[in-house]
Amino acid sequence: MLRNGLEPWHLIVVALVLIMLFGSKKLPDAARGLGKSMRILKSEARALKADDAAATATATAPADITDVKPASAPEAHPHTS
Repeated sequence: MLRNGLEPWHLIVVALVLIMLFGSKKLPDAARGLGKSMRILKSEARALKADDAAATATATAPADITDVKPASAPEAHPHTS
């Protein structure tokens, strides 16, 4: 029954049904809105991945030795031996 999935005539039938339901005037606006939504979704997904990568990099980065300040040594008192 579903050997090849979608065939060209399936797409033609779907296009005809969409035109009959929504009319030819509303379809370009709907496609434009769908395109904008997909671009927004894509950019937000990229931002989340970048935030995740930055958070992971800072959490697992080893501490740099030059960043650590040495503890001040207690002053030696001349009266103690």
